[in-house]
Amino acid sequence: MNDNEPTYRVRALHTDDTVTVYQAYAPGIGGPAARTGRFPATWKRERMTWIKPSFLWMMYRCGWATKQDQETVLAVEITREGFEWALRHACLSHYKNGLHPDQAAWKSQLRRSPARVQWDPERDLRLAPLPYRSLQLGLSGEASARYADEWTVSIRDVTPLAREMHALVREGDLAAAERLMPEERPYPAGAELLGHLVPQGS
Repeated sequence: MNDNEPTYRVRALHTDDTVTVYQAYAPGIGGPAARTGRFPATWKRERMTWIKPSFLWMMYRCGWATKQDQETVLAVEITREGFEWALRHACLSHYKNGLHPDQAAWKSQLRRSPARVQWDPERDLRLAPLPYRSLQLGLSGEASARYADEWTVSIRDVTPLAREMHALVREGDLAAAERLMPEERPYPAGAELLGHLVPQGS
């Protein structure tokens, strides 16, 4: 891992047009989503949904696809236009002095925002925390509906990849596991996209 990685930066598998994010679901939702490329009717658009550009943070969250109701890991390819819309309309999920005038202003913005951001410690192949942060993007209301109905380009079941990598990590073959990692490169998100989401001085 890069010791010079900045504390706050979006890293993702991305193309000129799309960004890949990860979610984990019970097979009853994840299976149909992967087969059809769309979220099924049982997927609740009115609930907040969290998308994660970091594959290893997703593995940390779902325990390599072993936790209950998180046994199916999906790689959801969405438009960069949609991803960036969400960032522009997002609010930090926690109050940060310097980014908001005061807690009341932050709470008001949070209530109005269709998206929210958390920066959680990135993870290594053993799922231990790293000294820099990984983006988690929560979508609700308008953002959640756009994600499901407009932004989603494709949905793939990457549970077999998670299991293969987990087996290699358990065997101690981190080099082989690393070779299977999705190519997550720095995403070109400058102050226009992240200035309101990154604590001052970071």
